[in-house]
Amino acid sequence: MGQVEFVTVTPEEAGQKLLQFLQRRVDKNVPKSAMMRWIRTGQVRVNKGRTKPFIRLELDDMVRIPPYTIDESGLSSEQRKEEQGSAKENIELTIVGEADGLLVLHKPAGLPVQPGTGHTDAVTTRLKLKYADAPFCPTPAHRLDKNTSGLLLVATSYTRLQELHELLRNEHALGKHYLAWVEGRWEHSEAVQLHDQLSKQTQEDGKERIETGEGKDSLCTVTPLLVTDKKSLLQISLQTGRTHQIRVQLSSRNHPIIGDVKYNGSPNPQGMFLHAWRIVLPTEKFICLPTWEHPFDVGNELIDKI
Repeated sequence: MGQVEFVTVTPEEAGQKLLQFLQRRVDKNVPKSAMMRWIRTGQVRVNKGRTKPFIRLELDDMVRIPPYTIDESGLSSEQRKEEQGSAKENIELTIVGEADGLLVLHKPAGLPVQPGTGHTDAVTTRLKLKYADAPFCPTPAHRLDKNTSGLLLVATSYTRLQELHELLRNEHALGKHYLAWVEGRWEHSEAVQLHDQLSKQTQEDGKERIETGEGKDSLCTVTPLLVTDKKSLLQISLQTGRTHQIRVQLSSRNHPIIGDVKYNGSPNPQGMFLHAWRIVLPTEKFICLPTWEHPFDVGNELIDKI
């Protein structure tokens, strides 16, 4: 941006800290250190006055954003063009539900929620491109593993994002339900609760892995839907939301998720069979069945058993 910009805080943005506001409003490659410098030197102003980075903005506040060049991002113009071109190849996102301040996406397996080392394509990248002109860029309220498919809650206002974070901190305030195909015959005919302590361990190769034995309490309820000698379809309802929780708790009982090679599951051409199929909020419920192909397809007749 080559000139001073004056931006009015919208209802969707009200309540954010100034630094958060800038991080969402200016070019995504401008570093945080540059924004802090703008604020410290008075180049950023709120209602014409100097300010601090962590004040909370109110509706209709006027924010002055100084001119900046792409050089501040640390990327060359060629690098930037390459990155943007790669991201624009596919910005499609499947929306399966909407509510006030909320989008509900069906995240496909293989697409990470956040970009990382070696990959720029992610849910957040696509949201920034798809909603480039939105006053508040839609923001995921939680995460799903890269190879897990299913429902992802995305806030379209800062207020709703804070509300969702509060719900997620209260483990009994919402219901998160998954479907999984696991190896072997599940031995319980009725719903059973699994209780473990999970902790993060670093392996010899430097990679991290979640293991049972000590750590944070982890609880879920498992209900069998279809059981055969070689594989079983389970519904898993989370009472806690630990990293890789479902995958580790099932694998530790000799029922790894099919396709989850990290936790002892056999490889499968369709990938890992773990899908977030239902989310229940205090006033809303969203459902999305997986798109697994035969012999792992799941229809309403199985779901009706729950």
